[in-house]
Amino acid sequence: MLAFLKDDIRAVFDRDPAVRSIFEVIFCYPGFHAMLFYRFSHWLWNKNRTFMGRFVSHLGRFFTGIEIHPGAKIGRGFFIDHGMGVVIGETAEIGENCTLYHGVTLGGTSWAKEKRHPTLGNNVVVGSGAKILGPFNVGDDSKIGSNSVVVKEVPAMATVVGIPGRVVLSGEKRVGVDLQHGELPDPVAKAVSCVFDQIQRLEEQVVGLRDEQDKLKAELVQYRVDEEDTVS
Repeated sequence: MLAFLKDDIRAVFDRDPAVRSIFEVIFCYPGFHAMLFYRFSHWLWNKNRTFMGRFVSHLGRFFTGIEIHPGAKIGRGFFIDHGMGVVIGETAEIGENCTLYHGVTLGGTSWAKEKRHPTLGNNVVVGSGAKILGPFNVGDDSKIGSNSVVVKEVPAMATVVGIPGRVVLSGEKRVGVDLQHGELPDPVAKAVSCVFDQIQRLEEQVVGLRDEQDKLKAELVQYRVDEEDTVS
């Protein structure tokens, strides 16, 4: 468990430029505090001390505003940035070096006692307010945009945005944990850009039609002049 906590501390230094010292992480980072509660509650859960595991988890929720079920499985290097409102369900699984921002929910869509929460691969970044709902996989090196609602499987190295979530980038090569949440595409800006491109194409077509019309008018005038000359 100590090895996991060391990796959790290292993750803060890797992914938060605001951190100044290890003491700041230990005393001032609720995301790290939530992992302390989770690692201990998960250990109790695996020892079949389910009530104590839930109780420790509940204390963690009370002190940090982050709710992680002790039955969830979370890998090394996990980082929750500004974590208020994060919810991670019982059967959720999270790979190594993943990052969650505030307000993220890894939730279920079933009341059955089965796998009902998502599985995140390695190096996944989930933006603030995003909801990932259901027992499906989110591939390695994927990004989920802020406030997206994802209800189906996400391929590796994909970027998902919107409600419902849809893949807007796929197959990009990303290595390690150098994933920047700010690199996520802005779907509104992309849509506006497409509209401007369409307007430009329409303007070009209008100019072409106007030139063709002027050419036809000139030919008609010349035809009438030739007809008058022939008659005279």
